[in-house]
Amino acid sequence: MAHTVGIKEVARRAGVSVGTVSNVINRPDMVAEETRRRVRAAINELGYVRSESARQLRAGRSRIIALLVLDMANPFFVDVAMGAERVARADGLGVMLCNSAQSVSEEADYLSLFAEQRVRGVLVTPADMTGRNLTAFRRHNIPFVLVDRVLPSAEGCSVSVDDVRGGALAVRHLLAEGHERITYVSGPMSLQQCRDRLSGALLALEEAGRGPEDLRHLEAERLDVAAGRDAGARLLGVDPRPGAVFCANDLLALGVLQAFFAAGVRVPDDVALVGYDDIEFAAAAAVPLTSVRQPAGRMGREAAELLLRETGEDAARHRHRRIVLEPELIVRESSLGPRAGRR
Repeated sequence: MAHTVGIKEVARRAGVSVGTVSNVINRPDMVAEETRRRVRAAINELGYVRSESARQLRAGRSRIIALLVLDMANPFFVDVAMGAERVARADGLGVMLCNSAQSVSEEADYLSLFAEQRVRGVLVTPADMTGRNLTAFRRHNIPFVLVDRVLPSAEGCSVSVDDVRGGALAVRHLLAEGHERITYVSGPMSLQQCRDRLSGALLALEEAGRGPEDLRHLEAERLDVAAGRDAGARLLGVDPRPGAVFCANDLLALGVLQAFFAAGVRVPDDVALVGYDDIEFAAAAAVPLTSVRQPAGRMGREAAELLLRETGEDAARHRHRRIVLEPELIVRESSLGPRAGRR
């Protein structure tokens, strides 16, 4: 077994007391420069790394927050994580990043792991929309903040986007461009975001004097490119083919675009296409993708700031907040083109 270097060995190598080594690590200003130099040289020679678990036991709190997301393959969640990580690093904390893969059971396993590790707090995009996993987790008295979700059953802070407004923005744009045959490609309707974006799409139709029957809905099993390609292939078999497609996220939209491209269907000349999230790849697609932008980085930052307030020195005065951010429609080539085939 590998030998772990302890603080006593560092003290012996540097010719100082254990307390002096501790001061060099935690309160270097209290130690003379020459002594600091000797201790740091000993640390480097021996490869000493302080035990975070021991430090946590002494301090009574962790320097780690956990971030549990639905799908790390989705660049949207990468941007959320980067925003949260910047805030955590500025406060001297680290981030444990985990992926539930939209699995309720994996989410429960990770929440149990966070409780075992006694993390400072958790940022979580729940896979379990019933809130039962978080209700069970609450008994461990570890604060959590919901990211990109609002669960009425889960008391606590949250940072989300107005997805009803986002869905309405997408369909209002398509209606303004003259489209009447619109299809909404969603992910699993068990996800609140998919339901809210559908509600927004129906709201836009209602505003235009149209009924819900004027929106075709196709539900995909997942929110990824492969599911989008499958949805695109299914749409190619529909008669009449839709004049416009609104997808619940950009990965679905990019998959639909691939399926259409392979079949010789032109976007936007034959079919207009709108995504959601405005990930980096949206603007770089073969046909730049119109998308409803979510401020993912800001979402991560604000969620982390809420968590730090709830776990900081003024935690006793903390009050739970629900922050709802506004989406923005970013219009690109995929939804703009000749009016042919829109009726």
